Amino acid sequence: MKDFDHLMSVWQEQPKKDQLSVDDVLKQVKKGMSGLSRKLFWNITSMAISLAGIFVVMVFFVFNSWVTYLGISIILLTMILYVIMMVRDYRIINKQDITIDPASYLQDLKEYQKNRAKVYGGLYYLYVCLISGGLLLYFYEVLQSASTMFKIIAYTLTTSWLLFCTFYLKGRFVKNEQDKLNLIIDRLIRLQNQFD
Repeated sequence: MKDFDHLMSVWQEQPKKDQLSVDDVLKQVKKGMSGLSRKLFWNITSMAISLAGIFVVMVFFVFNSWVTYLGISIILLTMILYVIMMVRDYRIINKQDITIDPASYLQDLKEYQKNRAKVYGGLYYLYVCLISGGLLLYFYEVLQSASTMFKIIAYTLTTSWLLFCTFYLKGRFVKNEQDKLNLIIDRLIRLQNQFD
């Protein structure tokens, strides 16, 4: 009998798993997804405004060389493809309510995370290369009559900005977004395991 009492006391002293409140988790997930959604919406909006500005330059400014138009076209097409990818991601985030089908929502969220990692992997470098190539072609005519010092400054500033965005800002942005997604996915998985 003593063994049974001892076993019972050991069993009762084991730490209990934290039980998550469904309402708290749903509020946190909705808040987190709302923040990601809002950020993506403003990214799409700013890219659309930039696209409109670049399109206006292409249509209303007269350039002598076809190389300049080619550069602007490369920039426009690259930005359009990037906007299409962001709109697709925005739709994945906003297409359904978590309370209707949590398992499907979790699967879509994992798909979104995988796609974003892919986008910020190799595709981001392709994006930067295409934008850089388009800018070089654009600068070919635009900076043709500029002084050598101005050309050096323009190319240096543009290259520095692209390198800064690629190797510093991109890393911070990706880490921040991945951390938020991991936290949301972890909460949903813990909640799902609680009911399994």
